[in-house]
Amino acid sequence: MSVPRRSTRSGTRGYAHLVEIEVPAGRVWRALTDPGLIRIWSGQEAEVDARQGGYYRLGLRNAGGREAHIDIFDVNRRLRLIYLSGRDTPPGDSAVVDDFLLDVRKGEGTASLRLLGSGVPDAPEWDKAYMRMRVGWERLLGRIKVTLESPPPPKKPPPPPKDPPLPGLDY
Repeated sequence: MSVPRRSTRSGTRGYAHLVEIEVPAGRVWRALTDPGLIRIWSGQEAEVDARQGGYYRLGLRNAGGREAHIDIFDVNRRLRLIYLSGRDTPPGDSAVVDDFLLDVRKGEGTASLRLLGSGVPDAPEWDKAYMRMRVGWERLLGRIKVTLESPPPPKKPPPPPKDPPLPGLDY
């Protein structure tokens, strides 16, 4: 049963996602903060100044990428991003925040990654951006899990070059 949508809205809305990943929390933390690993699970360019007060960019700066200020940087525990306004988001009065919380579950080999998104304006012009953020992070968390639990096999070294022919015997 659906609830009718209110004609006037005010305030903010958010989202919450939880994924359990069968690797130690340190590996999940690295996947969230290492630009090389972020590129693997997100499929996008990434730049991270991994420290409190640093920045977190996902996607190309001039092509719909998102840029955030790192508000909390508690290694292997918590990463909180406060997003800066961008070209692809409508104007709003609230701070849009993603808060990543890491916890150890079922022993040291499993990490629980929780994402709490908040501050998205509850206005019709934000509906599309809200859905893009909420569904996008749901998919990306799944990709983090798959990337960390099923890494690609190491590449085989190339075969050694064949011996060059001997002069005079190269027929």
